[in-house]
Parts: sequence; structure tokens; C-alpha cells
Amino acid sequence: MINLLSILKILSLIATAATGVLALVAPQSAQGFTGLTIAGPRGVTEVRAVFGAAFIALGIAPFLLKVPETYRLIGIMYLAIALVRVISMFLDHSIEKSNIISLATEIVLGIILVI
Repeated sequence: MINLLSILKILSLIATAATGVLALVAPQSAQGFTGLTIAGPRGVTEVRAVFGAAFIALGIAPFLLKVPETYRLIGIMYLAIALVRVISMFLDHSIEKSNIISLATEIVLGIILVI
């Protein structure tokens, strides 16, 4: 029987992969949720290749590898991103709504995947 935590982990991975798919098929949309500006075709390729591919791979890796530690690894990645985001928000004076939403999302997904 699948418990609630297992469902949340699967949903977290689907959200991770979906973010990557969005960056792959609609790279300009990345600007809306990252604040990055894509300057020219090279930038589009970079968003597709790095942001898209990395998040797709991370989202599907636990399903392919079937190793429980992959969930934790991805959770640690999200928590590390959150930690650096908090530091950066203060250093760069970028405490704004979109950064706070990203931070909350990273903390929630990180905790779900680590436990």
C-alpha cells in the first residue's frame, strides 16, 4: 500500500521533471519563474540543455534507478539550493515575492524527499 509520504515524493519528482519539460519545450517561460533573461539562441539552448535536461533527469532518476537514496539526494539538492538562495537573498538584496516562493517550494520539496 502506498502511503501519503510516498505519494508526496512521487508528486515532488513529477513537479521536478515537469519544470524541466517546461524549460525544454518553452525556454522563454523560464524567465517568468527564474528571473533569467535569455539573450539570443545560445541562451535558449543553455536553458533547454542545462535547466531542462537537469530537472528532467533528476525527476525521473529515482524511477529508473529504483534506489531509495536517490530521493534523498534530490532532496539534499533542493535544500542546498534553498540555503544558497537565503544567503543570496540577503547578500544581493533580492528579498522579493518570487524568491520567497521559490525558497518555500525548495524547502518543502527538499524535506519531502529527504524524509
